[in-house]
Amino acid sequence: MNPTPEIIARLRRAANRKRLVDDVIKLVAVPSPTGEAGAAADCLARILSADGFTVERPEAGHAAAPAIVVRLDAKRPGRTLQFNGHLDVVHLPYVPPRVEGDRITGSGSCDMKGGVVAAVEALRLLRDANALTAGSILLTAHDLHEAPWGFGQQLDRLIADGCVGDAVLIPEPLSDRLPVVGRGSATWKATIRRDGPPVHEVMRPMDEPSVIAAGAELVDRLGRLGAELGKKSDPAAGSESVFIGQMHSGEIFNQYPQECWLEGTRRWLPGTQRTEVEQEFQALLAEVSQATRTAVHVEFRFIRDAFYLDREDPLVAAFQQSFAAIGGRPLPIGPKPFVDDGNSFWGLGKIPAITHGPRAGGQHTVNEWVSIDDLERVAVLYALTAVAYCDRR
Repeated sequence: MNPTPEIIARLRRAANRKRLVDDVIKLVAVPSPTGEAGAAADCLARILSADGFTVERPEAGHAAAPAIVVRLDAKRPGRTLQFNGHLDVVHLPYVPPRVEGDRITGSGSCDMKGGVVAAVEALRLLRDANALTAGSILLTAHDLHEAPWGFGQQLDRLIADGCVGDAVLIPEPLSDRLPVVGRGSATWKATIRRDGPPVHEVMRPMDEPSVIAAGAELVDRLGRLGAELGKKSDPAAGSESVFIGQMHSGEIFNQYPQECWLEGTRRWLPGTQRTEVEQEFQALLAEVSQATRTAVHVEFRFIRDAFYLDREDPLVAAFQQSFAAIGGRPLPIGPKPFVDDGNSFWGLGKIPAITHGPRAGGQHTVNEWVSIDDLERVAVLYALTAVAYCDRR
């Protein structure tokens, strides 16, 4: 079903700005650092239950904060569109919610409790306006999103258990483009050690290797790898990369250290498999270990896979038609600058996902904010996209 002025008007009449603001404030008022979002999930469950929705609470491998699952079914069969968001926030000092003009501020208001509530409001609009004539909506919310405290384990389990739709909308704070490609991401920490203890430089054994020299060798080899990776590039997403952000060794200037460690990231494009990425990295470290006579250990932490969205997918058509019906023109195509749950949906299930949320800022800082006007816009947009997408098979 194509978006029509009549459907848009019905959805807008069903919107409730005060309810939306109140629910964002309720959710932001509950601190929820990654791994500890159980109370926020309970709060969202109460909001949904009080509004008449049946809430399922699958643990999905994380009993401390069971996930949120809500379903809305139409009378006729059709596609299932999923609204998905995370309830956890990065580990920074907690800031309580406030309303300042058009903005709600506070921890998680931007990333991404405001977006989650906008998706909940879209669910209400579809029900209250009786606008969903076919198919169904699946609303999911979860913990363990933000790295390095979580790596998407709870969502991965939901996907593995089949708690997924035919396509997904994710209200992360990205509103200026339709992202169709994005790089995968992993963090790594390489630790280089020698057998002997730390000693004064004048007492160092001449036959023992230098961990700092081995670290320098690793820096050089990663530099050469980075140059090769740079040849694998996408016009929108950029190139594959390996990055070193930290290097540390020793305790004082004249100590012969026992250990050196380096830490950084590895990013890759669609078409490169995560297993290939880690195997390549492990092989490079084995070469450094052998060449420098040191023991090299790496913690390679996979965050999300690369992301791709087929521009011909029916979700894209439904979303762009709905966006244009509200805003007058389709959203420009562009890259996804970060990794999010859309990477997981595509990497694990080849499920098309669009990241689009309210205008907001301050993510991963203590100065988060989200626009109330844009929360309303996203709620109507999600509902309208559902009407257009679900009524086709």
